[in-house]
Amino acid sequence: MIVVDTNVIGYLFLSSHRSALSEEALRKDPEWAAPVLWRSELRSVLTLYMRKGVITLDNAQQIMNGSMDLLLGREYEVSSAHVLNLASESTCSAYDCEFVAVAKDLRVPLVTVDKQVLQAFPEVAVSLDAFCA
Repeated sequence: MIVVDTNVIGYLFLSSHRSALSEEALRKDPEWAAPVLWRSELRSVLTLYMRKGVITLDNAQQIMNGSMDLLLGREYEVSSAHVLNLASESTCSAYDCEFVAVAKDLRVPLVTVDKQVLQAFPEVAVSLDAFCA
C-alpha cells in the first residue's frame, strides 16, 4: 500500500506528461490510499478542467467515479492534532500535511510530486519518479 496525493490520482485519470508514471505506480502498487480530502481536491481540479473546456461534465463524473472506485476502502480521516503538528514542523499546507499524516499513520510511503512535501518529509515522502524507477 502507498499513499498518493491528489496530483498522482489526477495524472492517472487526466492526460498529462506524468500520466505514464502514474500508471506505472499503479502497476507497481495497486493499493492506493489517501485522506478523504483528496475528493474535494480532485473535484476542484475537475471543475477547473470543465470550465476551461478540457473535459465535459460527463467526463468529470466518470473520472470521479473511477477514482473513488480505485480508493474504495482506503480513504482515511486524520487527526487535526496530527495535521497541525506536522504543519507546525514545516512550511507545508495543512492540506498537504493530511497526506503526510495518513502515510505516517499507515507506515507507508507517500508518493507525490510536491517538492515542498518531498523536502519537508523525506522520511515518508517519495517522488513519483523515484517510486517508479
